[in-house]
Amino acid sequence: MEPGNRTEVAKFLLLGLSEEPELQPLIFEFFLSMYLITVFGNLLIIVAVSSDSHLHTPMYFFLSNLSFVDICFTSTTVPKMLWNIQNKSKAITFDGCFTQMYFYILFAGLDDVLLSVMAYDRFVAICHPLHYMDIMNPGLCGLLVLLSCVMMATYSLLHSLMVLRLSFCIDLEIPHFFCEIKQLVQLACSDTFLNNIMMHVGAGLLGGSTLTGILYSYFKIISSICRISSAQGKHKAFSTCVSHLTVVSLFYCTSLGVYLSSSTTHSSQSSATASVMYTVLTPMLNPFIYSLRNRDMKRALQRLFGMEKFTKGHFVLRLNKCTS
Repeated sequence: MEPGNRTEVAKFLLLGLSEEPELQPLIFEFFLSMYLITVFGNLLIIVAVSSDSHLHTPMYFFLSNLSFVDICFTSTTVPKMLWNIQNKSKAITFDGCFTQMYFYILFAGLDDVLLSVMAYDRFVAICHPLHYMDIMNPGLCGLLVLLSCVMMATYSLLHSLMVLRLSFCIDLEIPHFFCEIKQLVQLACSDTFLNNIMMHVGAGLLGGSTLTGILYSYFKIISSICRISSAQGKHKAFSTCVSHLTVVSLFYCTSLGVYLSSSTTHSSQSSATASVMYTVLTPMLNPFIYSLRNRDMKRALQRLFGMEKFTKGHFVLRLNKCTS
């Protein structure tokens, strides 16, 4: 195959999840529904946190940032896939593919780092409750988010620049529904040794450091909870971590599932299908997890839609009927 440099590459072809024409309308409706639910659900979280003064705390500040990142993360891949299905096209320009890859790495990494920061927030809240507001002050919270963005923007840029130096072959078909870096590197005709080393080392350092931080935080949290004498106190302390722990478990389990599926199977189509779990499903479920498992968020959403007054009025009306 004749190699060509990147200036000669006009476009790539995204093969998507399936090439069967009869499945395309079903895939379109399925992903459109999931995308709308993801955007609407995460926007509700952001609006609820912004509009309710009771939620102006570090925990919900990080949650609203996570919701914003989830919207951006999903918007990086799904709209282009929907557009391609609707227009019966598989093409994506080189610049478009490069841009999609950059923002995909950026927001996927931000998801990971923010989950680690939120674990640290829960660690401080439970292990150092008397100094919580002093430690997790607005300045530190803003700095943690800013550092996360700068770190991941640099990390993503390094990966993207490493891909730019590659020469690509004539076969420019990507067996995925977005421009995933591993698939792009596999299409290259030039030496990809440095790219592979950087992918594995970078993923190991990023995933390993954030997971270690989360595990350490929860080790200290569980140790502190075990020292609480009352069962009610233990339940109250642990209940503040349930939503975050559920999201962390979902994120890492789906990521591990995708990694294992790509390692054990030679089918790129199966790997693409498995990646739906953490690229689309996890961001969609996060708002449900935090709203259904969190009383403060439930009340904020009720106040947002004016349901709290209705609930209180209905309760008073029933009470008056019972007393009369």
